[in-house]
Amino acid sequence: MELHQYLQRLLPEQSPSELHISSITGDASNRRYFRLTDISNSATTVLCIDPGFRGRDPRSYPFLVVRDLLAENGIRTPEIFRHDSETGAFLLEDCGTDMLQDHVTAFPDDLGPLYDSVIDTLVHLQSIRGNSSSVPFSLSFDREKLMFEFDFFITHALENNHRATPSAQDLEHLRQQCEQITTLLLETDRFVLNHRDFHCRNILVPEGTPVIIDFQDARMGLPQYDAVSLLRDSYLKLPDQRVGELQLRHWQQLKDRGLQNTSFDTYLRLFDIMAFQRNVKALGTFFYQVDVLGNRSFAPYISSTLAYLPGYIERQKELQPAGNLILNLLDTYVS
Repeated sequence: MELHQYLQRLLPEQSPSELHISSITGDASNRRYFRLTDISNSATTVLCIDPGFRGRDPRSYPFLVVRDLLAENGIRTPEIFRHDSETGAFLLEDCGTDMLQDHVTAFPDDLGPLYDSVIDTLVHLQSIRGNSSSVPFSLSFDREKLMFEFDFFITHALENNHRATPSAQDLEHLRQQCEQITTLLLETDRFVLNHRDFHCRNILVPEGTPVIIDFQDARMGLPQYDAVSLLRDSYLKLPDQRVGELQLRHWQQLKDRGLQNTSFDTYLRLFDIMAFQRNVKALGTFFYQVDVLGNRSFAPYISSTLAYLPGYIERQKELQPAGNLILNLLDTYVS
């Protein structure tokens, strides 16, 4: 469809000629975003074209269900003004382009209070409870999901990567190790709601207030999953001291809200194991984007993500067989 056809469905009262339309660069998804600026008054909104929404029931579509859930619980998200399931389009509030990544890069002194606020928002999100038979509470980081992410990495980072030369024995051994790591992460009694992609590009900070986007894949899992996404971020490396402070803040707030009763040492152990899984999953995505889709903008994040692995391996012996094998097979990417 042409853009004007989407606009006719969502804004039938306004002529496309009255709007200035500019493309917004998205992340690793098939959704497309455009900023619409009303020429008469400079007011802006965002057009999102989501192929997955086309023909779906809005009452059960995860993007709408999760957005309403977060908004009802006081989590700041872009408002949805209109939607049209026939074309798969949304008209959203424009919360600007100031991502957490950009903001911290431009204002490094904000690394303290701003990240404290983001951790507080995360714990607020992880405190939300709901019906276990309904999305997003019916979904979880179960064995099937975690192993799917490991297998995606094995396929795109190793099997289909001409710069890696794994043997069949290497791949079988690695998959066995991934199965064992997955088992360590299946502590379902500790599961809470997770955003699932809680990194610095999915948090906008207009006027310094966190606004959460790209939340449609929310599901249940260990609270460390989202904390890892934020604190062991492929796109933005935080100082180790600040990471330690934020880990402590996250753990303490989980305890204060009755969401966890583990020691801080146990929290840190699961954090490392979860971080290993999460970073390996991210590597699979980056190789897929670069080698399959030809999107080389993700290439720089391969080495920065691999750089996290030695720390996990050193601290957690359970990760050593898989971690050392991955680093050896991808040694050409290790800086």
